[in-house]
Amino acid sequence: MNKVHVLIISGYGTNCEQETAHAARLAGADQTRILHFSALKKRHTDLDDFNFLIFPGGFLDGDQLGAAQAATNRYLYTQTDSGKSLAEWINEFRAKGGLILGICNGFQLLTKLGLLPAVENKYLSRQASLSHNDSARFEDRWVNLKCNSQAPSIFTRNLEYMYLPVRHGEGKMAFLNTAIAEKVHQDNHIAIQYTDEQGKITCEYPDNPNGSPEGIAGLSDSSGQIFGLMPHPEAFNHTTNYPVWTKNRPRVLGTVIFENAVSHLRSA
Repeated sequence: MNKVHVLIISGYGTNCEQETAHAARLAGADQTRILHFSALKKRHTDLDDFNFLIFPGGFLDGDQLGAAQAATNRYLYTQTDSGKSLAEWINEFRAKGGLILGICNGFQLLTKLGLLPAVENKYLSRQASLSHNDSARFEDRWVNLKCNSQAPSIFTRNLEYMYLPVRHGEGKMAFLNTAIAEKVHQDNHIAIQYTDEQGKITCEYPDNPNGSPEGIAGLSDSSGQIFGLMPHPEAFNHTTNYPVWTKNRPRVLGTVIFENAVSHLRSA
């Protein structure tokens, strides 16, 4: 049985790293380590020591150039001792079988790095981004979600519906062109979608908090190893996090996403 070692990358403005580490521990991870980006670029650790990489939520660099844009430039242009960019280093981690999860700001980072949706396995080539919410304001609410059973995502296996909180100002999915949008749909890169209270996928506000087309709340790459989503699964780590937990007990906690990842790595 393999051990699961989780590396959580924080940065200038990340604010969910401790909560994310807690969720990973609850899911059964053997080791969780939080590392600031500045230590990563100095190679104070080696990705080969880990098999699960998480980019948590927050507001990297204050979203001054757009959500996660400044951080994207750091990953693309900061080089390791071997001469490879940190983005290439992360892509090699994926190629060796590692799992990568991006939550909210982490999802924004993965799309801008070109690690999602990676249509036709074109990694590190930007095909999508996340733009400002249609409401033109920060949205902080709980949302209903439907998981796509046809998506290859390891993280959402055997999941049907979820209820998770969102808190973002830039969560509307945008693709480079219509061809990529069509491939994302056809190849089941859409892993999770916003629904109304009846479970119907929706683009209508407020059930869809940002106006994302097809109700897209999260994407997977074709291997299922990389998953990014705007809702915060780590923020639903206990029954009492649920807004009306005394009235209706939730059936699925957000930590199940982490549990799926841990289970996969244990049996890999």
